Amino acid sequence: MERIILGIDPGTTVMGFGLIRTEKNKMHFLLLDELLLHKYESHSLRLKRIFEKTLSIIDEFHPDELAIEAPFYGKNVQSMLKLGRAQGVAMAAGLYREIPISEYSPKKIKMSITGNGNASKEQVAGMLQNLLGLKEIPKRLDATDGLAAAVCHFFNSGREEAQKTYTGWDAFLKDNPNRKR
Repeated sequence: MERIILGIDPGTTVMGFGLIRTEKNKMHFLLLDELLLHKYESHSLRLKRIFEKTLSIIDEFHPDELAIEAPFYGKNVQSMLKLGRAQGVAMAAGLYREIPISEYSPKKIKMSITGNGNASKEQVAGMLQNLLGLKEIPKRLDATDGLAAAVCHFFNSGREEAQKTYTGWDAFLKDNPNRKR
């Protein structure tokens, strides 16, 4: 069965994304890109742009599934809140188009791609280059991080414990009872 997986590395200055097409146990590279958000001064405009771009990618490529990197816990609470909003907006776009969403920790993604949960962004990009036959890797590695989320999802498909999956708002709210509609 063929399917298309969209992977997203959410961010408030750069959102990386990548798409793969899978057939049985083979992956085929489709797209690797990033959305630059630093030109938008307002955080609200950045979130709006993330939502619009995610919908645009979905409408153009019709992915069957969306894999997204979960925010990592850092010391700067404000940065983490902004990153969480960026992730939420990208997820909302997928849910709006009724695409199942799976969330992976950065460590899980790195482990799936390189075998090392503490691998560097460069190591992840290099492994993706080998796995998918990419001619070159971009200077900014946000795009390869997005692609890595898609590849991680492919490697972990069918493993219930590997990810959190949401098929719609009701499923998300059931797993997150403190959230309101």
